[in-house]
Amino acid sequence: MSESLLPTNPKSSAPVAPVEGDAQAVARLRDARTRLKTEIAKVVIGQDHVIDSLLVALLSRGHALMIGVPGLGKTLMAKTLARALDMEYRRIQFTPDLMPSDITGTDIIMEDPETNRRRLEFHRGPLFTNFLLADEINRAPPKTQAALLQAMQEQEVSVGSHTYSLNPPFFVVATQNPVEQEGTYPLPEAQLDRFMLNIPVTYPTPQEEADIVKSTTSNARVDLQPILSSSEVLRLQELVRGVPVANDVVDYAVAISNCSRPATVLKKTGTTDKLANEIHRFIRYGASPRASQYLVLGAKAIAILKGRFHVDFDDVKAIATSVLRHRLILNFHARAEGIDTDEIIRRILNQVRTK
Repeated sequence: MSESLLPTNPKSSAPVAPVEGDAQAVARLRDARTRLKTEIAKVVIGQDHVIDSLLVALLSRGHALMIGVPGLGKTLMAKTLARALDMEYRRIQFTPDLMPSDITGTDIIMEDPETNRRRLEFHRGPLFTNFLLADEINRAPPKTQAALLQAMQEQEVSVGSHTYSLNPPFFVVATQNPVEQEGTYPLPEAQLDRFMLNIPVTYPTPQEEADIVKSTTSNARVDLQPILSSSEVLRLQELVRGVPVANDVVDYAVAISNCSRPATVLKKTGTTDKLANEIHRFIRYGASPRASQYLVLGAKAIAILKGRFHVDFDDVKAIATSVLRHRLILNFHARAEGIDTDEIIRRILNQVRTK
C-alpha cells in the first residue's frame, strides 16, 4: 500500500483526507511518543519494543501481559510509563492468599450515629484506577484472577447486587514469571484472552546491562515529567478507533485468525495437505474473533504511532505475534517436536498472502 498520509477509503479507490484536527492529533502523538520514550529512558534502559507494545495496547483500549524472568524491570517499566502518562496508578501484588474482594472492594456495614441505623457502604478496591499493575498475576488462585475478567472486558465491577463503572481510561498491565512453578496458578484461557498483547521481556544487551548497573548503583535521582494526561489518552484512543482500514487489510487480519483454526479452515476452504501438515496438525485450538479485532486495532495504533492515518498490511504483520502468541493452544505433536507458538505464527504469516 502507498505510504501517503492520505488514507484509502475501504469502499473506494479515492483518497480520504483525515480531519484537520485528527491530522494535528497524529502529529502530536508522534511527538508525544518521542518525548515519552525520552522520559522513560531516564529510568528504563533498552526494552524499546516493550514500551512500544505497551503504548499500542493502551491506545487500542486493550491490556498487556508481560512475561519475563525476575529482575528484568517489568514492574519498573509499568510504573514508569504510568508516571510519564500522568495517570492514576495502583499496583496489586498478587499472592496465594489474595481474595477477590481485596481487588474489587467490598460492602461494609456502617452505622449512622444519629439514627443508629445500619447501612451497607461500598468501599472501592484498588481496581478503581486508570492504570493497574497486576504484579505476578499467576501467583493468585483462579478465583482471584477471575475478579479481573469483567473489569478488563466491560470496564465495570459487580459486587453484591450493584454494578459499578470504572472511570476511563482503564489499562491493565500484568506481569508473570515463566520460571517458577511452585505456588503459581496458570492463567486460564478465558483470562489470557482478555489480554490484547503477550509481550516477552528479554535480557538486555551487555552494553545496556552495563548502563543499568551504572545508573542503579549511584545516588542519581530522576525527575520524570508527565507527557500525556488521562483526557489526552482518551482523545487518542478515539483517534485510533477512527483510523480508516481498507477492506483488503481487514480480510487479511481475518484470514490470519482463520488460518489458526484447523477444524474451520479444513472444512470450509479446502486447505491443502501441506498447510495441514505444517500448521494445523500442531494446533489444538485456534484464535477467536477477538484476535481479528485486536489485529486491526493494534495495526491502527501502530500506524498512528508512525504518523500515518491509514493501515498497511505490514502493520498487521507487526502486531500479529504479540496478539496470537497466547491465543493458540498447541497439542502433543508440537511439544514432541519442540515447536512453539511463535514458530506456528511465523508459518501462518508465510502462508496467508496479501491481495
